Amino acid sequence: MAIEDNPGSRSSYGEELRRRREAAGLTQEELSVRAIMSRTHIAHIEAGRRRPSVEDARRLDEILQTGGVLERFLPTLDGRRVAEHFEAAKELQQQATVIREYSAELVPGILQTEGYARAVFQTRFPPMTDEECDKALVTRLGRARILENPWSPVVWALLNEAVLRRPVGGPTVMAEQLRHIVELGEQRRIRAHVLPFGTGAHPLMEGAVSLMWFDDLPPVVYVEGWKTGKVWELPSVVHQCLSAYDLALGDAMSHQQSLALMRSVAEEYEHETR
Repeated sequence: MAIEDNPGSRSSYGEELRRRREAAGLTQEELSVRAIMSRTHIAHIEAGRRRPSVEDARRLDEILQTGGVLERFLPTLDGRRVAEHFEAAKELQQQATVIREYSAELVPGILQTEGYARAVFQTRFPPMTDEECDKALVTRLGRARILENPWSPVVWALLNEAVLRRPVGGPTVMAEQLRHIVELGEQRRIRAHVLPFGTGAHPLMEGAVSLMWFDDLPPVVYVEGWKTGKVWELPSVVHQCLSAYDLALGDAMSHQQSLALMRSVAEEYEHETR
C-alpha cells in the first residue's frame, strides 16, 4: 500500500532537513546543486509543504551524511483526511501551471458561478447558516480568480454528462453556469470535454479527480469522494491516475462538440423559464 503523509509530519521532517543542512554548512542553493533538485523544491520540503521522493531522500542522506535518517523517517499518514487535505489541495491549485479536472456530479469549483456555488452550499447537511454560506462563497469564488490570468494555469475540464443535466439551483442558474463554461471555452481559456452517458463505464467513475502540474515541483493528484479527499504525491499513484484520465478523455466528446452540447442544454434550461 502506498504511503501518504500529513502536514504535521511534513513540518517535522522539514525542520530536521533544515537543521541537518545548516549543520553541514550548506545553503539551500548549494544543497540543490549537489542533490540534483531545484532550490524551490528543497525550500518547500523544509517549509513542510512537500514530501520528498525516496530517491530524493537517499541523495539528501548521502550528501548530508545522515546515515539514512532522511529516508527512514519520510513523513507518514496519521489518518487525518478531509479538511487538511482539501486545504492542501486548494493551496496547490493556486500554484499549479496545469490543472486537469474530472467531475462526475458537480461543476468543478474554479468554474462555478456565484448562483451555482450558492445552490451547492445550500444543500449541505448539517445546514449552513447564511453567514457560513456567504463566507464559503467568497472562498470559492476567490479560487476562480486564477482564471483571470489569460494563460496560466492551463485548465482542462472533463465533465460527466450528469454535470450538465442535473439542475443545480434550477434552470436559470444552470443556464448561466453552462453559458459561463462555454464562454471560457470560446475564449480558449479552458478546454472542456463532456463524457456522454453513452460511454458507459469508464476508469474515473468512482470519484472526482484533479491532476496538477508545477514549474519546478513534481505533479500531484487530488482525489475526492463524499466527505473524503486526499492529495497524492507518489509518482506511481499520479501516473496511474493520469493514465485513467487519458483513457476516459479518449471516450469524451471533442472540445467543440462539448461546447455545442452545453449551448444546447443551456437553451433547454432557458426555454423552461419562459
